[in-house]
Amino acid sequence: MKFVHFNWNGERHLGVLNAENKVICFKHLGIELNDMNAFIIHYDEFKNNLNNLAGYPTIDLSPEKFLAPIIEPLQDIICLGINFLDHAKESTKFKGENFEERKYPVYFGKRVNDATAPYAKIPLHQSVTKQLDYECELAVILSKEAYKIKANEAKNYIFGYTIINEISARDLQAKHKQFYRAKSLEGSTIMGPCIVSVDEIAYPPQLSLKSYVNGELRQNDNTKNFIFDIAYVLEELSAGMRLKAGTIISMGTPSGVGMGLNPPQFLKDKDEVRCEIEKIGTLCNIIDKNL
Repeated sequence: MKFVHFNWNGERHLGVLNAENKVICFKHLGIELNDMNAFIIHYDEFKNNLNNLAGYPTIDLSPEKFLAPIIEPLQDIICLGINFLDHAKESTKFKGENFEERKYPVYFGKRVNDATAPYAKIPLHQSVTKQLDYECELAVILSKEAYKIKANEAKNYIFGYTIINEISARDLQAKHKQFYRAKSLEGSTIMGPCIVSVDEIAYPPQLSLKSYVNGELRQNDNTKNFIFDIAYVLEELSAGMRLKAGTIISMGTPSGVGMGLNPPQFLKDKDEVRCEIEKIGTLCNIIDKNL
């Protein structure tokens, strides 16, 4: 199933997409919730309401009405850095370092006060950064608490998947020698357009991932090429860290980001950034210097 968060008649609602990609509002299904975190945590109480979607009223919404599925994550998003080989190479080249294959994942946190809607505008933050960049990523959302689990159990802890455009300020990364501030500017986490439940996509997911800037293809890879896959990540993190239901893990971006181009091309006012992941959908956002 595809779960969505949207504006309708001036109010925020949760819903599910039917086979024709029309929205069925949760309230019509007898689910009196408008918080996706609560829905994920208490999913077992409501899953029977979703058994048969035929015959319910539907809503035909324009893309601009959709919100980030999870606007306020319960905790910082856990992100993986350089989790595609070619992106690891372009990153070290941009920084003037010698490339070395990593034996272990790079993890960092991303602060998100409010996730940006899939068709909303993105702040340029030109007073803070001159090197704003894009990163199309598959994000994994956990269905229940994971602690000391094994890789072969990972699928049992996944609620679903979404897309994140993980906007990054490259000059802040270089300045501070770490990722947190560079990845946590307001409006820098674009999420959506939906959460696709884990049963909808063959596991482990092997999904085409692409990004475009002003219609030009920039990133083009597949999630089968993760250096460290979802199962590895969940086993390693949960070995000593209690991962709660609703935890969001963004699995890293492939090559083709702005800093990796020759010469580097960073985002500017009025640029259109589009991120697509097979079976999930599209994010399409305009950079706005006035936000």
